Amino acid sequence: MDCLLDFFDIIVEEVIDMLIDTHCHLSKEDYDNIDEVIDNNKKALVNKIVVSGCSKESIKEVMVLKDKYDMVYVTLGFHPEYADIITVNDLNYLRNLLKEKKVVGIGEIGLDYHYTKENKDKQLWLFEEQLKIAYDYNLPVVIHSRDATMDTINILKKYKVRGIIHCFSGSLETANIYIGMGFLLGIGGVVTFKNSKLKDVVKNISLNNIVLETDSPYLTPEPFRGKVNSSKYLVYIAKFIADLKNISVEEIEKITSNNASCLFDFNK
Repeated sequence: MDCLLDFFDIIVEEVIDMLIDTHCHLSKEDYDNIDEVIDNNKKALVNKIVVSGCSKESIKEVMVLKDKYDMVYVTLGFHPEYADIITVNDLNYLRNLLKEKKVVGIGEIGLDYHYTKENKDKQLWLFEEQLKIAYDYNLPVVIHSRDATMDTINILKKYKVRGIIHCFSGSLETANIYIGMGFLLGIGGVVTFKNSKLKDVVKNISLNNIVLETDSPYLTPEPFRGKVNSSKYLVYIAKFIADLKNISVEEIEKITSNNASCLFDFNK
């Protein structure tokens, strides 16, 4: 079943004015026809998408996309998986791009110990250097943290930055620590997964602390798990959270979109 075909069945009588996907990836490597992807997003009433340029190659690509499509805004930064190859010159290159139009944040940046800790020192260096840049440019950050919660928290405590904990999937205790530090939690398709404990966290935190994301082309929500993800599926995440909270989809849309708009300067 295609999302766009049963979109209005899911919304029922509720009205959505604007959805914002605060974190996704959009590249020719993942999608055969980006024009079609953008068109489908609009049909699904997604108003804005924030696309992450998190490698040397993807940064170049998203800088073109933001100028081509009205709905595309970008965050730029070097993902921890590239910690072994990023140099000071690369960071200077990043700085030179941050004042360009529609660049609304730095990310995704952070720590990832899932596959290796052998380059931990390099990851920590890269993370802190990019947090310094975010502070210097007064830009929000989008944080990637995998199997590195305490190091992430301890480093963020050192810097006066704001932003999103991307793809949050931790405990309620961890959620409250991040919220207490002023961060928003990026909630995506994982919350819809059958065995996900994230739904219990979402039930117990305020919507004022949440933004919606897809992380497309990854982490496709139910009932489309296994397919390539897209921002057009954002409505399914919104509907799932609305059911958890026992409120309207319209309220989810309004609050989460306002949270995103207060964090990111979409007038840039």
